[in-house]
Amino acid sequence: MAAGGRDCSIANALGVIGERWSLLALREVLLGERRFDQIARNTGASRDILAARLRTLVERGVLTRQLYERHPPRYEYLPTEAGQALAPILLALTDWGDRYVTTGPPPTRWEHDCGAELEPELVCRQCHAPVVAGSTRLLRLGQV
Repeated sequence: MAAGGRDCSIANALGVIGERWSLLALREVLLGERRFDQIARNTGASRDILAARLRTLVERGVLTRQLYERHPPRYEYLPTEAGQALAPILLALTDWGDRYVTTGPPPTRWEHDCGAELEPELVCRQCHAPVVAGSTRLLRLGQV
């Protein structure tokens, strides 16, 4: 249970990935940038902060480190199953940022396997209907 608040999977998830540099590092790894210097350059994070965030992501099972050079020892970061499962969340966050925060055209666009420009949408796994505000009912609420 979250200290001083409701037991909540959102709070639990934010405890792992809910910091700017963690999400941006994860973005880079999912884009294929695996090495520390590349991640630092593309995120703008300071080296000490980035090292701490990457360490946390590895400790929490979101990324794994793999040795790619022995002398001096150097590692690259690869997404685990848990890290790969965050890709749709990052796509949804990108879409939200494009719609409600970014001024001008979206800086990054994606194409789906079907050939269409990707516009992520959350759908029910059972009926495939879109999940929108008002289309869900609370079944259980975490305790405070």
